[in-house]
Amino acid sequence: MHEDRLLPFPVQSDALRPGQLLARGVSRHLLGLDFVSVEEFVPARGLRVDVIALGPKSEIWVVECKSSRADFTSDHKWESYLPWCDRFFWAVDADFPTEILPDETGLILADGYDAEVMRLGPETKLASARRRAVVQKFARHSARRLQAMRDPDSGWV
Repeated sequence: MHEDRLLPFPVQSDALRPGQLLARGVSRHLLGLDFVSVEEFVPARGLRVDVIALGPKSEIWVVECKSSRADFTSDHKWESYLPWCDRFFWAVDADFPTEILPDETGLILADGYDAEVMRLGPETKLASARRRAVVQKFARHSARRLQAMRDPDSGWV
């Protein structure tokens, strides 16, 4: 089985889980900041980020969407995502207890329709070789998703 198996798209809104709704709102907002994004992206074996976004100057942001306190406290991999981005963010809804989130990370308030960056996390620039590898993987993953949408029988759905 290929590690980059894709979700069937498009997905109806009523079929989305709470974290996926947050990811949709985040992606919409980031597009307004001139960032393109991919949801459920695998930067390395064993890691899957909720949203990875590529900015106009090749900035790479990772956003983890948390729909509840339990969802956040059960996440033991988030620090493993830091070497794969220039900035890291949590995306949560307005009812989430944001005081439990680490201060040294970014914060985005979101719902299924939009979002707002409340706090930028620190910027840690990726090494050029890592950036090139992530951008290439982002491009290939995006192209596979587009192919799956155009041809659902292509084997990537």
